[in-house]
Amino acid sequence: MQLDVVTLFPQWFEWFAEQRHVTNAIEQGNQLRALDLREHTPLSGGQVDDTPFGGGAGMVLRVDVMEAALRGFYGVDPVELPRQRRVIALTPGGRVLDEQLVNELAAEPAVTLLCGRYEGFDERIVQHFCSDAVSIGRYVIAGGELAAMVVCDAILRKQPGALGDADSAVEESFSAALEGDPEYPHYTRPAEFRDWAVPDVLLSGHHEEIRQWRRARSRERGAASGQAPLS
Repeated sequence: MQLDVVTLFPQWFEWFAEQRHVTNAIEQGNQLRALDLREHTPLSGGQVDDTPFGGGAGMVLRVDVMEAALRGFYGVDPVELPRQRRVIALTPGGRVLDEQLVNELAAEPAVTLLCGRYEGFDERIVQHFCSDAVSIGRYVIAGGELAAMVVCDAILRKQPGALGDADSAVEESFSAALEGDPEYPHYTRPAEFRDWAVPDVLLSGHHEEIRQWRRARSRERGAASGQAPLS
């Protein structure tokens, strides 16, 4: 897949691209590109934002700047772009990222993430250039770059060959194998530490009993967190 991030800080993604599972995904033919929003701005001095109509604090990313950037990157009218690829505005009020949405995005051939900054986007960007608005949680951070890294991480680790062991992604939190529940607890050596012992069943060698114990603990965690099972 091709995964693009439109951002004011493309250099931030150099570190992210060095992470092992990301480099694995890229080596398997996937693309990760950080595209500089200022590269195509029609305004002088690299300006990308302006004060909000109606007053208030902060600055808003301009619709004409985003239009010029997307047209410059993709060579099409940005209004038509969502017909070619998934275009996502990262904003606190969007659809909350979850396993279902990650699986949707991981199956797409091309995704573009737009990083907000300051007070966010001129709403016309979201309404006319985007197919989705996505949030990583009901809180506010300074900009969309960290949110973009979260989305990219979740998507790329789903790509074949990204993880060292393909089985690592089978039984993990919120997976179909666990019916949408959180993952069960894990233990390793030493078997006893400060009188904290590893559950006996995990030392028993009885694989079916271990499987049942793990599934039960997973269900307990799901019930405690209010996590709805997968339908």
